Amino acid sequence: MTPRVLIIAGSDSGGGAGIQADIKTVTMLGGHAMTAITAITAQNTLGVQAVLAVPTDMVIAQINSVVTDIGVDAVKIGMIGSAATAHAVADVLESLDVPIVFDPVMVATSGSVLADDETIAAFERLMRVAEVTTPNLLELKALSGMPVDDSEAVHAAAQALAVRRRCAVLAKGGHGRGREIVDRLVYVDPMDGRPTEWRSERIDSNCTHGTGCTLASAIATYLAAGHPLEFAIDHARQFVRLAIKGAPHLGNGHGPMGHQTVRLDVSIEAGARLNQITIAATDYEGTCSFYSRLGLKQIVGTDDAHYARFEAPGGATLSIETGARPTVFLEVDYLDETIEWLQKEGAVFEQLPTDQPWLWREARLTDPSGNPVCLYQAGENRRYPPWRLR
Repeated sequence: MTPRVLIIAGSDSGGGAGIQADIKTVTMLGGHAMTAITAITAQNTLGVQAVLAVPTDMVIAQINSVVTDIGVDAVKIGMIGSAATAHAVADVLESLDVPIVFDPVMVATSGSVLADDETIAAFERLMRVAEVTTPNLLELKALSGMPVDDSEAVHAAAQALAVRRRCAVLAKGGHGRGREIVDRLVYVDPMDGRPTEWRSERIDSNCTHGTGCTLASAIATYLAAGHPLEFAIDHARQFVRLAIKGAPHLGNGHGPMGHQTVRLDVSIEAGARLNQITIAATDYEGTCSFYSRLGLKQIVGTDDAHYARFEAPGGATLSIETGARPTVFLEVDYLDETIEWLQKEGAVFEQLPTDQPWLWREARLTDPSGNPVCLYQAGENRRYPPWRLR
């Protein structure tokens, strides 16, 4: 069954955030996106020029229309439009037994205000029906009424909000200072799960419009596919980072991300992804020139001319390496668990999961015909290693 994700959010005429970013995210991950539009905005990379709220009755009519016919596996809530709409949406969602992800949109990336005080006050009801709420640091401060000046304060504010509103809280660190972004997940009851942190180097980019919308929609899509919350957050973060790195650099302000460039790197399906093959090279320069003429883009090279990697349209990569045995690379999300299961099924591994200096975690075996196979995890480092060619 294709995961069905209902998105309740506002429209961004510039296509970078809101419903447009949500639809692109769900679609690229393999889900089916349905929408209940709460507001129409005249918006571009420079800011929001006008906002028109959709009447509450029409918002609810959109929700009922898709729920009663197509069905819903998860819900993502973004810009809500008005306090009346927030309460009405909460009334409807209380009867749905599906995961709900609430992104408490208050201010756009450009700084434009998208929710008034009365609407923000009504967020309490939406948090109470949500499985997880995903505030950035400014939103966390507003919702908790507590400071968020350092990591301990962020944790305390997120924990207090989770307990008060009875939902898990993912405190996003993108608005923090420093080169490292830290996202923190806390649960209602600390006994439900230990606080989890994700740490990533900040990407130096102005193309970050719609990151919050994209993250929340990706989490909802993974939850709709049956994945646990921490797995959903981990892979949603990868999706956002890859989309930032693949941004098309449009507009004169905070540009949109490149959702369309994220294809083979993350998936809601648990199966192995064939997205990398290595072949032997005896003529380095000639082989590099050959694949470049075919339309592949070289993304990695070495000074000693022994290794190069190329990217094909769609995201698949091909590596050439002096003296290498042709090898099939299959990316597996649950790598260690998969290896353990395969060993119980009789598979023999030449190398168990090992962290490599090229930032992949790999396990190696051969198929019944003797062909080398590598099962690995690399995430964004497959296409975007720190040494990727500019």
